[in-house]
This record gives sequence, structure tokens and C-alpha cells, in this order.
Amino acid sequence: MQFSVYQQSHIGARKQNQDRMGYSYTRDALLLVLADGMGGHAHGEVAATVALQTISLLFQQQATAYVKKPEQFLQQAILAAHETIHRHRQVKGMSETPRTTVVAALVQHNTVVWAHCGDSRLYWLRDGQVLARTRDHSHIENLIARGLVPAEQRHTHPDRNKLYNCLGADSLPRVELGQGVLQSGDVLLLCSDGLWSMLPDQEIAHSLQHQPIVRAVPAMLQAALAAGGRSCDNVTALAIMWQGSAMADQRGKAADELSSMISTEALSQQEHSSTIARSAAGQRADLFDDAEIEKAIAEIRGAIAKSSQLLK
Repeated sequence: MQFSVYQQSHIGARKQNQDRMGYSYTRDALLLVLADGMGGHAHGEVAATVALQTISLLFQQQATAYVKKPEQFLQQAILAAHETIHRHRQVKGMSETPRTTVVAALVQHNTVVWAHCGDSRLYWLRDGQVLARTRDHSHIENLIARGLVPAEQRHTHPDRNKLYNCLGADSLPRVELGQGVLQSGDVLLLCSDGLWSMLPDQEIAHSLQHQPIVRAVPAMLQAALAAGGRSCDNVTALAIMWQGSAMADQRGKAADELSSMISTEALSQQEHSSTIARSAAGQRADLFDDAEIEKAIAEIRGAIAKSSQLLK
């Protein structure tokens, strides 16, 4: 398995960066995760960090060297993250439960499966075309889908920032899934609303088509920061260019492109690598041990079974 990867985050004009991102991989599986702590609630950065660490820990437990049921894994991992955030609030005695959005993608055997809650997005691009994009769990997208508001109001409507689905809320989040078959050269982009709300989809696609991701991602962040100005939100992006299972020809590639290239063929079935433990910009939230995570998983499985939501 071979891919190029690049990630970057900027605090923007805010006092704190509540975005979190990272990736983990084994010989045959790659997990990408991005979370955006919700600023309207206290400690959004804690919720985002706990979400990433929970999902990554479960990936490390189950990917040997790939995940057997990727759709079920992503659903249960995200719901376990939701439960772990609530446990964190109880242990720390917080007055309210912190909340976060999340988007995650699992790539293995040339197939990508993604899941999201909220308005952090995944883009799947090929040759400058957007093959798929997650639909935001926001009131404005719901109004547009029902034909009550024209799509042109997506970036100006007063309800554009109101979400009806996230981690940490009182009710279980609804995990929305998607999937596709990757070809060599395809790009996956995970980003927070600080990026996509400032840049049209066409500009994002154009940038990723005409530049390698190691140059395109920083350029897009700078463009979003400039567009946001003094009120700019946190801006975060994590992108990969998929090369597939065969070793790609490296001739003609620039040094910065080669530096972002990862090949997993030398890993054993039991090995894994991850950036998520250090993705919190030096701020690590307390992580429950494996036993506590397993308790969260067991409770979530029971809740899903009772409500008939578990994927078959």
C-alpha cells in the first residue's frame, strides 16, 4: 500500500484551535480522522481529541492488518467516541458535555469507506472532478434537500452554522456512511468548515488537480485564511493521494512530493503507525485505558441493537 499524505492546521483568528486531525496505518489499512470541536460548547478541543484517540485506539486493536467489516467498524468507533466523551465529562466533573464534529475514512484493498457526523467534510476527487462529498448535517442542508431554500443561500443563510448531528450531544449521533473504489492518483481530502466555507468546491478541486497535495494543502489554507480575514475560523485539512498496492514510479517527482510518500509494504501484520497521539498540538486529553474503551463499545453495541441501527 502506497500513498502520499499531508496535513496542516491553522488557528485562524480564534483564541484557540479546536480542530484535530491525524492518520494511522498498518500494512493493509489506512485510517484518516478529522474532528472540529464545537465552539458554542465548552472544551470542544477536548471532545475532538478524545474522538480521535478513541477511534485510533480501536483501529489499532482491530486492524490486523486490515479491518474485517469497515462500515461496522466506523459506525461503532464513532459511537464509542461519543460515549467516551460523555465518560470523560463524568470523570472530570464538567458542567456540560463537550461536543465535536467528526469525519473519518478507512482505506484498504483499493476501497475507501467513510463516515461523518456534523459538517466536517470528506472530498473524493479524480482528475479535478469531485466524485463524492459528504453532506453536512446542518439545518441549511436539510432545508435545501427539502426544497425550502435555494442552494445559492448555502453560505449566507442565518442557519448555515446550526448543526443537528454531532458527538457529545444528549442523543446518539447518526453516523452517515459512504464508499467507493479508488484508482491510482485519486485524492481524498478531509477538512473542517474553516476551509470549505471559504473556498468553493471548484477551487478546491482545481488546486488538488494542478498541485501535489504537499503544496495544494498549504495553498488552500492560506486562501481560506485570507478569505476569512479577522473573523477566520480554525482551518484544517488532511489529504492523501492514493497510489495503490503497486510501487509507483518515483522518477520526475519533486523532493517535497517524495517526502510525503508512505509505503507500508515493510510493515508486519502486527505493526501500526499513527500521528494521532501527537495531533493535538501538544495538548493531550486524558485517554481512557483499553478496558474503559471496551466498556464504551459494549454499551454502544447494546444501544444500537435496541434501536435496530446496527448494520447487517
